[in-house]
Amino acid sequence: MSVALALALASPLPSAARLPESGFEYFVTGNPADAVKPTAGGLLLMGGGKDIDAAFEWLIQKSGGGDVVVIRASGTDAYDPYIYGLGKVDSVETIIFKSRAAAADPFVLDKIRHAEALFIAGGDQANYLKYWQGTPVATAINDLARRHVPIGGTSAGLAVLGEFSFSARQDTILSSQALADPFDRRLTLDRHFLGLASMRGIITDSHFVKRDRMGRLVAFLARLVADGWARRARAIGVDEQTALLVEPGGRASLLGSGAAYFLEAKAKPEICRAGTPLTYRDLAVYKITGAATFDLSKWRGAGGTAYDVSAEAGALTSRQPGGAIY
Repeated sequence: MSVALALALASPLPSAARLPESGFEYFVTGNPADAVKPTAGGLLLMGGGKDIDAAFEWLIQKSGGGDVVVIRASGTDAYDPYIYGLGKVDSVETIIFKSRAAAADPFVLDKIRHAEALFIAGGDQANYLKYWQGTPVATAINDLARRHVPIGGTSAGLAVLGEFSFSARQDTILSSQALADPFDRRLTLDRHFLGLASMRGIITDSHFVKRDRMGRLVAFLARLVADGWARRARAIGVDEQTALLVEPGGRASLLGSGAAYFLEAKAKPEICRAGTPLTYRDLAVYKITGAATFDLSKWRGAGGTAYDVSAEAGALTSRQPGGAIY
């Protein structure tokens, strides 16, 4: 049975967990009491768009049928009945953050710390960083990963799973804008929100081909290297209606109708300065679709397509036949 916030008022929860003025909303489908189940670690990287049932079934299996907690900063509890209906779980709970203060609330932290799976919904990653970075919530998420609790995210939720992230603090940015000026005020990068083992040195992007984001991901890598944040920067771009399933050792497989792209920058950009189109040559790309796989620990794929892309004076080119960048 789905129990929304109004019904939660009747349960023996602290008043801070029940009132909008507490800085969050709480919803639960299933058993509101804590379940203790054995879990298996892993990461679910979803590219946005329509959710993939099989990806959440994988997350449920990893959770051991325990409590799945969804966190977000906008939207509704729509994930609760959806995930609950896909497999046997004790509960699915949604916490909608309305302020940074909620990231220190004891009830919120208790729910996250006792999750058997955690999923970060789509929305605005600027709010996620504003509300969670440097707070007990970030600590709690990292603790879950260390305890081999599976963690996932889609769209904005995917954007914050890497060591580095496009924070969108000044709204989004298009590939054409980022390539024309890699120091455009809208190109805002953050780091160290989370410290997930498989995601070290990596920045992610979603809605990849649909929103033509290869160019801006190249610009993100250029900035990471030019700013001294990484000597060898890496990136993962995931298409809509596509999910990358990452096992604890780093082996990744794919679900859905699209592709995942793995980029690596091994050298400094030739030209990366404010007000000047980007020149950054020979970035390695590996594309997987279908049954192809990729090992994040070795940064090597199998069954996919390898090629290079370059930014030349703000224009993106590729060594693929026909010059396709995707």
